[in-house]
Amino acid sequence: MGSYTDLLRTSGVARIIAAQLTARFPSGMLSLAFLLHVEQQTGSYGAAGLVLASTSIGQAVAGPLTSRLMGRLGMRPVLIATLAVCVTAVVAIALLPLTVPLYMTVGLVAGLANPPVQPAVRTIYPKMVNSRQLTPLFSLDASAQEIIWVVGPVVTTFVATQIGTVWAILLAAALMVAGGVWFISSPELGRVRIPRSKRRFGVVLARPAVLLATIVGFLLIGATAAIEAGVVAVFGHGGAEAGIVLAIFAGGSLAGGLFLGHVPIGPWSTARRMFIVFAGTALAAGLMDFWWLSITLFIAGLGIAPALAVLFAIVSASVKFSDTAEAYGWVGTGQLIGAALGSALAGFLIDSSGPQGAFWAATVLAFLGLIVPVIGRRWHPDLRGRDASPIPDTEPVPMQPS
Repeated sequence: MGSYTDLLRTSGVARIIAAQLTARFPSGMLSLAFLLHVEQQTGSYGAAGLVLASTSIGQAVAGPLTSRLMGRLGMRPVLIATLAVCVTAVVAIALLPLTVPLYMTVGLVAGLANPPVQPAVRTIYPKMVNSRQLTPLFSLDASAQEIIWVVGPVVTTFVATQIGTVWAILLAAALMVAGGVWFISSPELGRVRIPRSKRRFGVVLARPAVLLATIVGFLLIGATAAIEAGVVAVFGHGGAEAGIVLAIFAGGSLAGGLFLGHVPIGPWSTARRMFIVFAGTALAAGLMDFWWLSITLFIAGLGIAPALAVLFAIVSASVKFSDTAEAYGWVGTGQLIGAALGSALAGFLIDSSGPQGAFWAATVLAFLGLIVPVIGRRWHPDLRGRDASPIPDTEPVPMQPS
């Protein structure tokens, strides 16, 4: 843990982590807030699901596009423009009396304009720390983001039920503005400029490590989304059990990220971490009991943040600096599609087979997430003793004043 303390003492690291977490915190709030608000306004969970689907489609499409634009227009202009449009759309959903098609349209706009904070910050990280600190920084980032998914839904539920769904959405919008302004004003965004890529849009996805990270991330997040749906189906919305189990699940991810963050990354690293996720998930599917699910999902969680950290690192080490933002955009899109597919598959199996069906779906997705890096280990970068920083572009990159 001392090395994490040293990492956080590195100039700007603690501030940029806090700023980007605040800017991304609404990601853990808006899906649930939209669901509760649209259902309340229309009386239909189906309508609310359509709005969430539209928003997710927008986010998935926008990920690599807005990330690529940061290399052409600069990080700050893209972040400012997307933040303004996204906040406007989110506030419109909260305040305007819309029909379902209009809710879907505005949700699509909000998704398309989702600020590319995550690709931006992961592009900046290699310029902030030395090569020895980069992999632990990815691990710390992957672990810290669990705060978003644990605290966000709890805050949203409390505000929506005690004050109102409009205020839950407006709170998320306010945090989006505060975190976005804080992140955009960070000096590092002025010091680092992404060079314009000379390759066609989408070519970076053909890099084996990027494709591997995108597919594994798709399967991993799909499995976690199915688990979350299954836990809610087991315990329902009436008590605290579902929230406690999901918090323990996220706590396992946080612990795994912190304790495995310094393990060297070799060709088998992703497969080993995905085996932990698969084993815990498969055990969880055996019994729908509070204590059993708490223990087994804590085990499954131990592999999640470490697996994500490895995926971030192998992408960073496999592409030129000018392609990093787009590469992370594709990885993020894979994860968004995985979340949507995992939730949909779990919902179908819950309806047909009960809550245990969601855990069967999660087990299959986690198993595939294990098999893919086993088969693809020959394309998995070996970073033992190597620098995880991006490949430098051949031409000099001018530094912008902060």
